[in-house]
Amino acid sequence: MSDAEEAPRESTGKNGETEIEEEEEPNLNYKEVENPQEEVKDDTLAWRESQEEEKKKGEEEEEEGEEEGEEDKEIVMEETEEKAGDAQEEEASGIQKETAVEPQEMKRSMTSLETRITDSQSATSGIFPTTQRGSESKPSLRSEDSEADELEFLDLDQISPEEQQMSSPDRQPSGELEENTDQRPQDELGRERRDLEPEKREEGQERSASSIQSIAGISRESLVSTTTEDILFQKDKNAPVYPLTLTWSFGWNSSLPVYYIREEKQRVLLYVCAHTAIIYNVFRNHQYHLQNYLTFNPTNNKELVSNSKTQAIYYAWYEERDTLAHSAPLLTEKTFNKLVGKFSQSIFHLNLTQMLSATMEGKLVVWNIHRPPSSASTFLGFPYIKPCKLVHLQKESITVLTTIDSYIVTGDIKGNIKFYDHTLTIVNWYSHLQPSAVRTLSFSKTPATPPTEKSNYPPDCTLKGDPFVVRNFIIGTSDATVYHLTTDGTKLEKLFVEPKDAICAISCHPYQPLIAIGSICGMIKVWNYEKKRYLFSRVFEKGLGVQSLTYNPEGTLLGAGFTEGTVCILDTMSLENESPEPFRYSRTSVTHISFSHDSQYMATADISFTVAVYMMVVRNGRRVWEYLARLRSHRKSIRSLQFGVYLDSNEPRLLSLGTDRLLIEYDLLRSYKDHLEVLDIHRTDQGCYPTCMVWYPPLTRELFLLICNSGYKVKLFNATTKMCRKTLMGPAYGSPIEQAQVLPVRSMAELPKRYLVFINRDKVGLQILPVDGNPHKTTAIVCHPNGVAGMALSYDGLYAFTAGGHDRSVVQWKINLSVLEAAVSLGGEDLTPFYGLLSGGREGKFYRELEDYFYYSQLRSQGIDTMETRKVSEHICLSELPFVMRAIGFYPSEEKIDDIFNEIRFGEYVDTGKLIDKINLPDFLRVYLNHRPPFGNTLSGIHKSFEVLGYTNSKGEKAIRREDFLRLLVTKGEHMTEEEMLDCFASLFGLNPEGWKSEPAASSVKGSEICLEEELPDEITAEIFATEILGLTISEDSGQDGQ
Repeated sequence: MSDAEEAPRESTGKNGETEIEEEEEPNLNYKEVENPQEEVKDDTLAWRESQEEEKKKGEEEEEEGEEEGEEDKEIVMEETEEKAGDAQEEEASGIQKETAVEPQEMKRSMTSLETRITDSQSATSGIFPTTQRGSESKPSLRSEDSEADELEFLDLDQISPEEQQMSSPDRQPSGELEENTDQRPQDELGRERRDLEPEKREEGQERSASSIQSIAGISRESLVSTTTEDILFQKDKNAPVYPLTLTWSFGWNSSLPVYYIREEKQRVLLYVCAHTAIIYNVFRNHQYHLQNYLTFNPTNNKELVSNSKTQAIYYAWYEERDTLAHSAPLLTEKTFNKLVGKFSQSIFHLNLTQMLSATMEGKLVVWNIHRPPSSASTFLGFPYIKPCKLVHLQKESITVLTTIDSYIVTGDIKGNIKFYDHTLTIVNWYSHLQPSAVRTLSFSKTPATPPTEKSNYPPDCTLKGDPFVVRNFIIGTSDATVYHLTTDGTKLEKLFVEPKDAICAISCHPYQPLIAIGSICGMIKVWNYEKKRYLFSRVFEKGLGVQSLTYNPEGTLLGAGFTEGTVCILDTMSLENESPEPFRYSRTSVTHISFSHDSQYMATADISFTVAVYMMVVRNGRRVWEYLARLRSHRKSIRSLQFGVYLDSNEPRLLSLGTDRLLIEYDLLRSYKDHLEVLDIHRTDQGCYPTCMVWYPPLTRELFLLICNSGYKVKLFNATTKMCRKTLMGPAYGSPIEQAQVLPVRSMAELPKRYLVFINRDKVGLQILPVDGNPHKTTAIVCHPNGVAGMALSYDGLYAFTAGGHDRSVVQWKINLSVLEAAVSLGGEDLTPFYGLLSGGREGKFYRELEDYFYYSQLRSQGIDTMETRKVSEHICLSELPFVMRAIGFYPSEEKIDDIFNEIRFGEYVDTGKLIDKINLPDFLRVYLNHRPPFGNTLSGIHKSFEVLGYTNSKGEKAIRREDFLRLLVTKGEHMTEEEMLDCFASLFGLNPEGWKSEPAASSVKGSEICLEEELPDEITAEIFATEILGLTISEDSGQDGQ
């Protein structure tokens, strides 16, 4: 091995500088298959031509397809009946026939999926769904991709030998596999062949999987190891079991690797998108989704290697001791008296006695692995690693380090890919492929074809200049592009290009299956989400990152907001600017774009709390967009920007909602150039802040605005008066709702039944409307663990799309409403779901106490000391409601009490014209459950108040001085009078009789005198206030966000 100060060039006899000069020479064997720069320009034209061809051929193909389909069905049915009959005769006679299968054909049809997924230094294995085996299908793995509409179960007799051929396992000569296959007994091959054929039976003749296996003599082997090559991509014909099913993932996180798991006629890749591993068939454009994957060393699964930027870590698993030993020696500049650099990747050396760590300084650190000799009697210690050499390979930073066959392979930030032998002597390199920085390399599982006269392998770097024969491989780059390099002929193919930065903007076309995806890198891509086909794209100049996207209602325009404040109005099909120049009236990122129903107005909001309005005008006979006005109307971030329509006219209305708790409506008709008129300002919340707003569908005669807040509540506001008409418990899945949209309907018959789709911090969910607080009406599933950045719905309501922001992905979810409806029916009717929200349920202690307080309030309202006959009813007066609420541990503010009163009083006003002044127990229970804090009383809210109002005392706690505390109670917020404050403290300290001032008969009794200076401590902390003053028993934390 070469020294640390010398470049490893023994075979070439050249130094490092000579090598760099050689890398800059053009490679005559390189042929570019695709031109990345011309691709974007031709996308739109090619798509339009393809659309015209599809329209012409559509009708002919449908007619031919129907005729062929009927003929195929008849043939399949005849074959199935014959096979079923033969199987029955075999079972009756007890004779098992041996199916004659040639060994070569059997070798091609059988393979090990686990071996195909392994890479040269790491492997990724998925936990697959269980195999379903029924009367209508052959053994298969259940695919989560329910959108592979054209996929069918494959018959091995109809598959060509090329399609059946599978790649040989890594690190195993192909000859060994052929010999092992040829030597297998013929009856074993026949049994496996029958296992892969469909087990179809007539009705009443269906058998279980175990009985079929016992009849055919099949052992219970893993179906992963006996699967065919296409079985992952077969359509799942089972009924959906989840309300939201992942069907497709757009994008790829370029900071994570791509694995090459199959070649030949079906190029299959494995990569990570959001929280899911994707197996992607490039040629067939199909995806299969894996969950729960692992990475390990395929050579010895008890030894692992990893690294951070500053340390390399070696792991060894001792199963007998149940111990995972590790060694991570600290490496500094003094170790080799040279700059080492930050680590990028570590692998095991080909000799397995050493480790290699690549650095961003172009160097390799060689580590010796010291393994103590094994001893049955004594334990000699754990293995460890020790640095032994520092090799300076190149000047460029090494970003990828891997091995394949007998080569050590590196990739660097300039796109160079170099191959070394086990002594770190360079053998060959690819330096003229011109990709950006290499992030991942993955080699084919199929060994390279030996060179022939027709081969065109490049020569290696030795003096002989022998052909450099290596497997084909995949290149993933930092600009999120994935290439395939065919080494025979050095042909580079671009497989796909994805956004290289965060994806925050997505929008669905209003009547076509199109989705526009915008990235901070400045790229907008448009996909056909039904056919999973990329259509066209546009990349904007540097500095213009796409932050928001919205189609107009006609689907002819696409509004785009950028990170530096620019606003563009684009043509839907060409993505070209509709206006000669983009609008640049904002200096900060544009977070929201909205169009009016008639597309005459467009409004935007930015992170500077400003709303801007643009309108369409006619100039010289042409319709053009012009800037109207802008206003900094909010004090905090704007969460929603919505256009609506006035009830008495067809004129548009515009509203904005901010975290400053203000709902602002603008007067568009009275606005003029550089002046945006405000029509109304309304405060929506008192303590919590609003998170999103959406127009409530017309399920009632009253038009509502639905507003979600940080307290997990959903509020309905009258669209005209802005009165809070109802407060309901919203979905509580770890964080409050951040965005919500009403699911579109496909027909008039679906109008009475509507649904709400929402996202929170990391989940996407469904809510059945109308909202009533029933917990069974909601469901949610994790979609992006690192955070959801945006959401969009398809025009037909079949799909929901979520953008993952920094994970650079968009996930498509199929919506299965029947599953959610079934869950609601199982949850019970009427008050049954609400009883489950109470401690102990319907028969618990809490509900019994609630009944007692409810009826006691009737006695209290009639007078405790009266001798008249009591009138027992099922209702109490509204004036008694706050007392019952406080008696059972819920302490609403005066504003919340007013909202509760309005909710009950006007509950039937639209239908009957009458006000309600009383409430029964079932309605009281609903009101209580919907208005109470979702996670009970916790110290978190009190701590936040003390952090704002208090100071840090000598113990490091937030506290409020007694004088300041008393002053705040009588001057701030819903402040008390001096008398009310004294009465409250007297009751809290037990100086007044029980029920003081709550009994009408005791209102004239004078309370005890109290000296607050004696009763209260000099400084009050959150704990003292909650436990000693209020006497509450509350938990430390709710475990939820947003409180």
